[in-house]
Amino acid sequence: MRALTRVTFTLAAGEVHALVGENGAGKSTLIKVITGAETPDAGTLAIAGHAVTRMDPALSRSLGIRAIYQQPSLFPHLTVAENVALALESGRAWRRVDWGARTRTAAALLERIGAPLDPDRLVESLSMPEQQIVEIAKAIGANAKILIMDEPTASLSAREVDYLFAVITRLRGEGTGVVYISHRLEEVFTVADRITVLRDGEVIATSPRADLDRAELIRLMVGRELAAVFPKRAVPLGPVALDVRHLRSRDAGLDDISLDVRRGEILGLAGLVGSGRTELAETIFGLRSIDGGEVLVNGARARIGSPADAIALGIGYVPEDRRQHGVILEMSIAENASLANLDGVSTRGLIDTRAERETAEQYVSQLRIKTASVTSDVGSLSGGNQQKVALARWLAIHPSVLMLDEPTQGVDVGSKAEIHAIMQSLAERGVAILMISSELPEVLGMSDRIAVMHGGTIVGVLSREEATQQKILAMALERDPAAGVLPLG
Repeated sequence: MRALTRVTFTLAAGEVHALVGENGAGKSTLIKVITGAETPDAGTLAIAGHAVTRMDPALSRSLGIRAIYQQPSLFPHLTVAENVALALESGRAWRRVDWGARTRTAAALLERIGAPLDPDRLVESLSMPEQQIVEIAKAIGANAKILIMDEPTASLSAREVDYLFAVITRLRGEGTGVVYISHRLEEVFTVADRITVLRDGEVIATSPRADLDRAELIRLMVGRELAAVFPKRAVPLGPVALDVRHLRSRDAGLDDISLDVRRGEILGLAGLVGSGRTELAETIFGLRSIDGGEVLVNGARARIGSPADAIALGIGYVPEDRRQHGVILEMSIAENASLANLDGVSTRGLIDTRAERETAEQYVSQLRIKTASVTSDVGSLSGGNQQKVALARWLAIHPSVLMLDEPTQGVDVGSKAEIHAIMQSLAERGVAILMISSELPEVLGMSDRIAVMHGGTIVGVLSREEATQQKILAMALERDPAAGVLPLG
């Protein structure tokens, strides 16, 4: 099977050209061809009008091509200036290091992109967006003519995304061509001049941004209409499964939180970064202490002092950072799927590996996890399939309450649709779902009701019928919806 078939892709100087498609569409392979990591079987590659007969990484760099990936490739124990120098200096033997010049060079590059970073700071002390800025400074210092940005905002807040877009605008004005890859379609429409859609290794369309809307772009990417991405159907609601009353937690920065979720209901939890959404889920799950108020599960007052208490009550929690806390990448799918329910696959204290595999195979089939075997390491799976394994872990305990923090973050549109379909199926089976999401289309598309947080408390709850993006943002910012809203961040 070919990863790419007769792909034509062009990038102009001073253009931001978005490259979109599902996982496996061929985006990564195309980038590897451009950067010289992969050699194409046929076709031509031209840079600045000159054909390149055989691209390799060293030649790619010499031609001004730089790639910035989701995880920055920096040395944590070196300073910003030292990391920049490693990308710019030739590394000749027995050369005296001019430390002052290194610092001045890094400072000038950071100033050029408007980044107030100290060149002498250690990289390990930088936030993820600050590390992304250092990567951009390295690329600019190397006189990058083509800058490839692969999911650059996956770990950024809305304010940090706005800053990154300002940097991209500056680079565009200086004549740098930017290839922008992202699953976040709202970003694509914000920053791109043109959009190319890849599907199954082929170019489906290349179009100016103004000629596409979100629904049409999704149809081109996955061959499905927008309604298939948010397959929400009305479900008869049962009794209250989770009832939080006047909850307070100094540790989590929460004050007077009250909400309830009924069986069969999806309650969306919206708010800006730092509003307390994740901290609320962590508190309900026993990861943070409760100083006041109470939590009732299925009508009975619950004492939750640890995750073990929450699990015993039938509460599952898929955290935001699946690679750090949702799954264990080095363990198999079968081992991950049984972690919350070891008693269910054990006999006399010993794990029955056959039962473990059989249970995992059921969830692989049910959740349509794409893998060769349940013995495969989770780290070998795509982001969407890793998220499904994280879900499988909690489905194994047959939860009555399931909390999902950013359930589709960093996954392609097709995987989003599949995860949303799983959520809908769980709701139809009577599971109460608390969904935390920063993507307003997801909140509006999948929620029966929407609770909005600001400053560690819930400032309002909207029904599905009355909720709009403007109302949610206004509440998150504590503004009057009639007065208009500020952009996120």
